[in-house]
Order: sequence, then C-alpha cells, then structure tokens
Amino acid sequence: MSLLGGAAAQVSQDRDTDVKSIPLRTHSLQAPYLDSDMQSRWFDFGGDTVVRTDQYVRLTPDKTSRSGWLFSRVPLTATNWEIEVAFKIHGSGTLYGDGMAMWITKQRGQQGPVFGSVDNFEGLGIFIDTYKNNRPGTVFPYVMAMLGDGTKSYDANNDGKLNELAGCSARGIRNPHNNVPTKAKLTYFQDKSLRLDLQYKTDGSWTKCFDVEGVKLPPVAYLGFSAETGELADNHDVVSVATKNLYSPSSGASGGPGAARPKAGATMLEGKKGKGYKKAGGGWAWFFFKFILFGCVVAGGYAGFTAYRMRQQRSRF
Repeated sequence: MSLLGGAAAQVSQDRDTDVKSIPLRTHSLQAPYLDSDMQSRWFDFGGDTVVRTDQYVRLTPDKTSRSGWLFSRVPLTATNWEIEVAFKIHGSGTLYGDGMAMWITKQRGQQGPVFGSVDNFEGLGIFIDTYKNNRPGTVFPYVMAMLGDGTKSYDANNDGKLNELAGCSARGIRNPHNNVPTKAKLTYFQDKSLRLDLQYKTDGSWTKCFDVEGVKLPPVAYLGFSAETGELADNHDVVSVATKNLYSPSSGASGGPGAARPKAGATMLEGKKGKGYKKAGGGWAWFFFKFILFGCVVAGGYAGFTAYRMRQQRSRF
C-alpha cells in the first residue's frame, strides 16, 4: 500500500506543546494502498475486503453476512503513539449494521465473531457499533473501548456493556451528509492514558469520546481494522491511516524517540572519555589565541635557526 511519510520523517508539533511526533510509515496508509505488484508491504487484508485504489479499502460491502479485516504486518512497538484513521460507514438502507472495529492486539488477521475479528483477544478493541441489540437508554451508533486479557469474551447480547472500558454515543457518525470522511484519533501514553477523539459533525472539529487514565496495553501488538454485517448491512470503508510516534524533547534516554534534542548553539564533542555538549560561544577568541600562539612558535623557531646559521658561519673563519 502507498504509505504516508518519506525516508526522512518530518517532526511536527502535537496537541500538547511539550509533545512532538514522528510519522510511522509502517503503520500508515493512503491511496492507492497497493504497491506496483498489487501487494502491500506493510498491511495484509482478508475476508470480504476489497481495495479500490483511488478511494478506499472496503472491509464489507452493503450486503448481508459479510466480514473483512485489515492488519499491519509488523507490530506497533512505539511507547507512545497517535493513530488517526479516516473512515466511512454508509449505505442505502434505513436499517443497518453491524459495525466496525479498530484493534491493537497480539492477534492479527483472523476472522471471527467480534465485528469481523476474533473473540477472547489480548489487547485493545475500539468498536463502532451501529446496531443496537440490548442497551436501554443508550443512543446508537455507540463507540466503546474494551481491554481483553485473552480470556474475556465480548458481550454481544448487550452490545459490549459487560466489559466496557469507556465509550460515547456518536449519532451522525454513520452516513455523513457532508460527504467528508469521518475520523477517529486514538492517543496512547504508556501506562498513563488512552484518549479517543472523533470528527463527524463538521470538518476540523474534534469531539472527545473518552479519556481514561492508567491504561496498560501489550508492549508488542498489531494495528488492525475489521467490520461485519449480519441480516442488516452497510459499507465499512477505511480511507486513510496516519500513525505517529510521540515523544517529549525534554526527557528520555539518548538515541530514542524520547531522547532530548541538543539545543541551538551547541556542538557535539567526542573523545575517549565519552560524549557531551559544549557551547559554541567563544570559539573565535580561542581560534585567534591559538593562531597567535602558533605564530610566536614559528617566529621563535626562525630566530633560533638564524642564530644557529650565523654561529656556523663565524666558526669557518
């Protein structure tokens, strides 16, 4: 798939002024999605998924009893990250279902009963549920998060209520009238927070769905998307994915994404005793001092050599 970003990743400012980001091309994609050999370097897909290279990756068509998935080939190992996905859920019917999911799990590329992927997963599932089974007082479509430990089963009869981590109603997220792809932005800081923002009301306007503290995800997990239809159906399209590695310039170990960047005006010194930063100010004064010292040494040497020649000449007479 054609991926976001180039060989040299451009660092951009994040929502927090102290947090910056580096694009991860291994977990990002956009049209035309496929490489020249009609394959993807970084993503696999299966089930009923169809790729239209100029528009979308369609996980399910608007037909009954379909399911499809799209998963990264390599795990997402970044400590802190942000994933922004543009998608579209739409169809011609007034009754529709079932919905789609976003995954950060140890499992990858397996069809199953939970929005097209496997149950008893280990990791995180974000479900965009468009069909209401049994949740009195809840407005649908409903977006919710679930943390799986490999043993918990999705509570399908009650639309996931039993093991819900957090969620929000999102009326209008399906079949947007403005024809602008809806978006979800998932932000994670390791062992600290998990936040989901949605854009579906107007372009450029984000609505917070939830912000949960103390969330711990598997250190090695795959990014994926899936969808399913039952007796009711919808098109479930992934339009683009942009994943970023987040870091703070003022903290972190040397060499990693969280490492402190050298300040302006600092030069790197390397020696037998290690590495460090030294201010460049005063460099010209030191240069002139060394130049003058070198001139004095040369002049002294020349004077000594001249005196020696004169002594040699006198000794001949």
